[in-house]
Amino acid sequence: MSSDADTTGGMSPDLVFEILSNTRRRMLLFYLREHGGSATVKELAEQIAALENEVDVDDLQRQQQKRVYVSLYQTHVPKLEEAGIVEYDDASGEVRLTNRAGEFDTYLTPTTEPEYPWRIHYLVLAALGGWLFVLSLTDIPVVSAIPTTALGVALVVAFGVSAAVQYWRHRQRQREIPAELLDHEE
Repeated sequence: MSSDADTTGGMSPDLVFEILSNTRRRMLLFYLREHGGSATVKELAEQIAALENEVDVDDLQRQQQKRVYVSLYQTHVPKLEEAGIVEYDDASGEVRLTNRAGEFDTYLTPTTEPEYPWRIHYLVLAALGGWLFVLSLTDIPVVSAIPTTALGVALVVAFGVSAAVQYWRHRQRQREIPAELLDHEE
């Protein structure tokens, strides 16, 4: 076993930090994680070059893409393959994450913001709505004065607004730049 693995068969922190010390390797790992675990070196080079140059893939200059392709092919993919993080198929040019890539998840894109409990939000909203409907059928003066149609419309609007806010928050999180795509090399 290599010196980069600890006694339990995991990667040593030194190896993990060495792998993650390079922005292109972080970008490669991020892209593979976000796109099904495999891509060709050409596709990776296009995507990474587009990110580095802050342009769309269609607007890349050939030299920009080639520079990234050469560094991926000659340096980064072999390094990741040697560490057992990816498998590279030379015939197809495909790079695939291995099970070992999961060992990096604790080091990549940490979640600093707690996730809002949307399931509980919807459950409480449904329970509250059901409770108000039951109360509206009784002779309690304040609640029975509310027409059931108005109560139903208010409940549908509450669910609709909740869903819209949840979708908006989801889209905002997707637009945030993950930590592994930030260039920390100075």
